[in-house]
Amino acid sequence: MATNTDDFVGINEIALMANVSKQAVANWRVRASDFPEPVSELASGPIFRRSQVRSWLRRNKRKGKPMTHIFSTINLKGGVAKTTTSVALAETFSANMGKRVLVIDLDPQTNATLMLIGEERWFELNSKEHTLARLFKDAMDPDNRKFDLDKTLQKRVSDVGAARTIDLLPSSLDLIDVQDKLASAPVGKFYAANPIELLWRAVKSRIDDYDIVIVDCPPNLGIITLNGLRISDGYIIPTIPDHMSTYGIPQIVTRIRDFSQAISEKIEPIGIIATKYQANSTVHNNVLKQLQDDADVPIVMDTIIRQANQVAAAAEFQNYPRTLKQKYGSELANQYDELAREIWNELD
Repeated sequence: MATNTDDFVGINEIALMANVSKQAVANWRVRASDFPEPVSELASGPIFRRSQVRSWLRRNKRKGKPMTHIFSTINLKGGVAKTTTSVALAETFSANMGKRVLVIDLDPQTNATLMLIGEERWFELNSKEHTLARLFKDAMDPDNRKFDLDKTLQKRVSDVGAARTIDLLPSSLDLIDVQDKLASAPVGKFYAANPIELLWRAVKSRIDDYDIVIVDCPPNLGIITLNGLRISDGYIIPTIPDHMSTYGIPQIVTRIRDFSQAISEKIEPIGIIATKYQANSTVHNNVLKQLQDDADVPIVMDTIIRQANQVAAAAEFQNYPRTLKQKYGSELANQYDELAREIWNELD
């Protein structure tokens, strides 16, 4: 099978990634039983999968060059504030914590894109095919590749004035049609074009430019979602604490665990986030308690996002800068701040 040398690293590259000496890497290989196994032993030395090494460095919190945290946001049920949570976290990480953030919008509904750049700018990008739909279309027509990462990557997005470190890879409604066709995409010479690695191959050169990458996934477990999970180290599940919204959580956990094992990459659950919570609802309180007591699902984050009328206004992009509290309201902005810090502590 054909390989891409950018996916593999030797001892020298690992030392640079971790900002340590080559001897330190050699010591880790000897002393750490969970250090990744080399995929090949060449005359020049062992070769490792870059993503496995990155995951190991992140898990072991090695001092030196900080590693990018990448997580997906997913739920099979729509209307649970999945995208609002993704965008609010991105804006909070940037505005309140000074993190460099990349939002990857894989959802054909394009809500994250519209929240961050507005309809007018999105329409212009979409008409020029400067969205992620073009990346996946290229897989079905490899002799007519048009995806341009530099033109697609939107810099310094968001209408929150203090959130000046957010970039975006925008989505498109065209992803609806692309999703169904990807399964029959040509695999390329020597089966090199793995359909679940299209996104990874496109963005891996830029990932280290960010402190955190948030992938807003479609409400399904199709190939496009698997592309998002492929580059992720973890995932969060925003959900309204009711029976309909939480019904698919066990399926999500099982499928991602199986996928993680199949590709030999760790994709760990970060937690479930209760959204649109109504304290006076018996159903919400009962379902939340069930989730908290269920050992077979991920932990429920301590921060709860309550129901708020301000969310509808937050979804409308404004052509003037505003604060997080102006966008989400004081109570909701504070809750997202608490959630962002809780997630960061889990990741870091």
